[in-house]
Amino acid sequence: MVKYDTVLIRFGELSTKGKNRKDFISRLYQNIRDMLKDYPELTYRKTHDRIYIKLTDEDPEEIREKLQKVFGISSFSFTEKVDSDLEVIRERCLQIARESDKKTFKIISRRHDKSFPVKSDGINRAVAGEILKNTDLKVDVHDPELAIRLEVHSDGTYITSDKIKGAGGYPAGINGKVLLLLSGGIDSPVAAYQLMKRGLKVEAVHFASPPYTSENAKQKVLDLASMVSVYQTKMTVHLVNFTDIQLAIYKAAGDPYAVTLMRRMMFRLAERIAQERGCLAIATGESIGQVASQTLESIACINDAIRIPVIRPLVCFDKLEIIDQAVKIGTYETSILPFEDCCTIFDPKNPVTKPSVEKSEFYEAKFNYAEMLDEAVRNKETVWVTPKKDEEDFL
Repeated sequence: MVKYDTVLIRFGELSTKGKNRKDFISRLYQNIRDMLKDYPELTYRKTHDRIYIKLTDEDPEEIREKLQKVFGISSFSFTEKVDSDLEVIRERCLQIARESDKKTFKIISRRHDKSFPVKSDGINRAVAGEILKNTDLKVDVHDPELAIRLEVHSDGTYITSDKIKGAGGYPAGINGKVLLLLSGGIDSPVAAYQLMKRGLKVEAVHFASPPYTSENAKQKVLDLASMVSVYQTKMTVHLVNFTDIQLAIYKAAGDPYAVTLMRRMMFRLAERIAQERGCLAIATGESIGQVASQTLESIACINDAIRIPVIRPLVCFDKLEIIDQAVKIGTYETSILPFEDCCTIFDPKNPVTKPSVEKSEFYEAKFNYAEMLDEAVRNKETVWVTPKKDEEDFL
């Protein structure tokens, strides 16, 4: 039986990054090592277009599950490393074919070592000929049931029949840091996943309104943060007491403008924390038209309160697409637990869908919100969460 002893990792969008390519590869390399930190016996090697991990006695299925959560990986394969000798290569590929229950095959070779005396096409023909002579398999170059891939390098040849799809995107953290408004709902954890996939490091801020919101609601948010933190190994979460600000908003404005003013205050708070933490933007899980505060008019009015950029990775997703993604990353069941956040506790009956900046500022002038914002930021609680061991298999 062929024993695979090396993981060969291929890059995705990194191949387009030009002069920044080395930085991207270095970040990906470190992210992979962080993801696999519980396996100290692994050894690593990186080249300009591949990362190789030498296995010892690790469980390949555990390694597979973890690597599928590392953004920046296009695909990876468990391979056997053999001598770069054509007869050895033919023998090992024949062994893979004999152990397979497939009926059609194709050889896909890549000659990295240009000093190897046989070109890629010649390797394909030599290996395929050996399999055709000694098995009942037939060649199918278009849609083979068995694809045997081999890469010839100066230090050896890597052979595999398995190509595993990676998470794609950019290595988490390579494109800067953002502060995400993290609620206990379905949308914002999915937004965190999408942000990380684009190479952003995500910190989070959550607004709580004790005693109207419970400790269970707070723990739910921290659990969601823990779940998505697996994609960047850990996450910083800032917990802000929003009760006094929320009560002041309802006293000054009443029902229709309450959501608009709450969002404007949340954005102001997030902007201050983002600047304090070195985040270049804030982010939300908003989707156009989903609720009253997410109409285009509401978004424009709320954005007017701040100067920092706002990223909305789910802006054109519909709810079913967001739910599907939440199920995929494992956050959905936690998101629907019945612990209400500050937005659902103070749920207005007739929220305005086309608010104006002028009217918002009119209501805001009725109370000294600047001091309240200062106090809320000053008294925020900051916690650091990491993936829970029993939830690392949710992808």
